[in-house]
Amino acid sequence: MDASTAGASADAATTTDAPAAPVHAPITPPPAEPTTADTSVPVPDGPHAEPEPHGAMAAAPERLSPAPERTPNDVAASGTTETRQDDAAPESTADETTRETIADGTAQGPAAADGTGHSAPAPSTPEPVDTAADTDATVAAPAQQAQADDAEPSPTSTEHDADHAGGAEHTNSTEHADADDADDAQDRRTPEEAGTDDGAEPAADAEPPPPVDPEQALAAVGWELDPLTLREQAPDPAQLRVIRDGLTGKLDTTLDNRSRARLLSLRAVASRVLGDLDDALGDARLAVTYAEATGEFRRTALARARLAEALRWRGEHAEADRLFAEANSPELPDRLRALLHEHAGRCCFDQGRLTEACLHFERALDLRHGEDAQLNARVEVALDAVAERAAADGFGPPPRRPEEVLGTPRPPVATFDEEQELWGYADADGEMVIAHRYAEAQPFHEGMAWVRRPEASRWALIDTSGAALIEANNGYRAVVPFSEGLSWVSMDGKGRWMAVDRMNIVKIPPGYEEARPFRNGLAAVRQNGGWGAVDPTGEVVVPTRYHRLGTPLADGREVDGFTADGLAVVELAGRRGVVDRAGRVVVPPAYPTVVVHPVAFLVATESGRWGALDRRGEPLIDPVHPGRAAVVAEIDRLLADASPVL
Repeated sequence: MDASTAGASADAATTTDAPAAPVHAPITPPPAEPTTADTSVPVPDGPHAEPEPHGAMAAAPERLSPAPERTPNDVAASGTTETRQDDAAPESTADETTRETIADGTAQGPAAADGTGHSAPAPSTPEPVDTAADTDATVAAPAQQAQADDAEPSPTSTEHDADHAGGAEHTNSTEHADADDADDAQDRRTPEEAGTDDGAEPAADAEPPPPVDPEQALAAVGWELDPLTLREQAPDPAQLRVIRDGLTGKLDTTLDNRSRARLLSLRAVASRVLGDLDDALGDARLAVTYAEATGEFRRTALARARLAEALRWRGEHAEADRLFAEANSPELPDRLRALLHEHAGRCCFDQGRLTEACLHFERALDLRHGEDAQLNARVEVALDAVAERAAADGFGPPPRRPEEVLGTPRPPVATFDEEQELWGYADADGEMVIAHRYAEAQPFHEGMAWVRRPEASRWALIDTSGAALIEANNGYRAVVPFSEGLSWVSMDGKGRWMAVDRMNIVKIPPGYEEARPFRNGLAAVRQNGGWGAVDPTGEVVVPTRYHRLGTPLADGREVDGFTADGLAVVELAGRRGVVDRAGRVVVPPAYPTVVVHPVAFLVATESGRWGALDRRGEPLIDPVHPGRAAVVAEIDRLLADASPVL
């Protein structure tokens, strides 16, 4: 990695692959919650799937009537007496989870079998379990399994997928809630009706159905979208209060970080729609703390989005905009990204930034290719509201740049003076802030840039004012831009790379033939001809035994290291596989090609046929498709009938 030819043109190579914040070991968030007396202390744990957020329907969706025995009291009881279901996801959530690896499936490492032929991660702390019947439920009735959020899709062929996908792409969560009862429709008749067939007598002692889990009930709410404010409305506020009480009951018996992050953020949704905005904000902020403690990228994005909605309803738009922008990453599933853009557009609508709102709505539609009927209906309502407001007040200020939304200053940009043949730096308005005096100039990263003067053969480090942080006389003939507080430098420009901080303190001793910037807490390095990875302390996390380490993504990009989920594609003897941030092999190097999809791994066979593995490396879609686009479409079909909650 010879950086001696690096110049301002390096900007383009870094704009699409900005490093995310490093992943830290799980923490123990504060035990006190703003809205509940629960004082349990969270513990670090493995990944845990969670429903993706969704917006409200433009109008209450048409739903099948629930069984008459399912009363609000049943919902409340499920949160306080059904200990086995403490970690159960909403019915639509479980349905979603069985299709999405899905998506929180950053789980790695050996685990106990869950009865479905897959390995489930062992919880970090003892959780309530019932008999072996619970494991059978994952096959017979996925929506009622005790560990629904940990469920993985069963190994499937295309035909098997179709059986489990539920058919129609736009089936709502309530239809799924009643789907398992479809064959028992006759049992829903009154005793008198039942007694008219074949002389059957009324079943006076028929066993009542089990109580509805509050998460299932929340997922089944038919939200309505106010066409003036673009805010969700509950068709039955009293029922929503009962659901919230049920979520509180589940929180009282839940200790792990993943579940508390999910339950707190869902309770924040209920409180927000009920107008209890202080409670919603407190729950949402604490949910982010728990989600960040898990180190799970998608879970944290969901928690931040729900916090952003609570802030939006309170009128705290600047922080809400920033959280929506931070949550929305190309490494998330397109459906989730579309929902985040939709809600960010509503936040812009509140502020009168109508042009910017329209750009978000357009991006949401583009990500779903116009195939999401519910999203289309909500965006249509939103655009009608935009048109009405624009006719009265105009479209408002011009759209903001990402740096403005995120609240980060735009760094100076390298510019070249052709007469002097020297580089300098200009601000966002084109005004020179650092004079043209460098023979080479790298782009600014984290407020610092490496530069080389014409008379020097070694690099110096400057800040945005042009002041030197590391002088050229330190002897660095090759340098790599700063990332996550560290920069790789080489004294001879050919090898023996070491990592230094901005104070020029060596954090990783020299010894690597090649090194790449830190990304998500790890950096790819080459030693003795083999590629591996190290952490910021210099500890070798992935042994340097692979012939290649680079991660192609489903959207066509390739990241130089690990994804935000802590996954990297490695190559050994011409075969590719996947390792995680702990160095564990998730997919053995056995495939000609592996591509990381937001919720799966796309793999190709020797014959050029494509299929997919789930995030634990188990078969998800048989390799029968002629191209990876068909596999992506199949994955989208499997995800299309879930009804997540935001």
